[in-house]
Amino acid sequence: MLQTSLKADLDAGPLDMPGLVELLAQCSTRPRYAYMILDLIAKAAGPNGSAGPLVIHDGSAIPIREWLCDALAPMGSGYPRRMALAVRVREEMADAGILPADPQEAAREIDSEVRARVRASGKTNVSRAVSDLVRAGMLHRHYQGYCVDHHNRGGQRQAVYTLSPIARKLLQAGRSLPAAVKLPQQGALAFG
Repeated sequence: MLQTSLKADLDAGPLDMPGLVELLAQCSTRPRYAYMILDLIAKAAGPNGSAGPLVIHDGSAIPIREWLCDALAPMGSGYPRRMALAVRVREEMADAGILPADPQEAAREIDSEVRARVRASGKTNVSRAVSDLVRAGMLHRHYQGYCVDHHNRGGQRQAVYTLSPIARKLLQAGRSLPAAVKLPQQGALAFG
């Protein structure tokens, strides 16, 4: 029998990768998606196992939920719903008279609008998957913000995800961790 609880029983061994997959299957309605989210968080996590509130990608800092959405967005590009969304966006832009005449520029505008809509719905999917991972005991989520850190969002706070020690050990084993990036702090002044 696989160990499926993150709380170790006296007779059971420590959680291993098959046990982690089984735990996800029990705690999530979309275990493969939850596993991909968990793996991406593990890749973005620093030496302390925390990822967020911002992730540096292509030289710019973006919120972790948006980074996760963007990382998973290419998976759905061939699905009929995504293709139908692109057709619908093209029709909406043409009806509104804002579709550029240049076909390449029109394709860029349509792609940009589709990405924005996919990101908006994707953030909800990411939050649901993270909630499943929190319930499973693989992640801890809190919100870091402008004035006060808190366990609830709001007040310009953004998500920070911290891997549990067991998930961190399983998913970060053998990986080189990203170098810590020093982000500007509120109230910090640069004197030159």
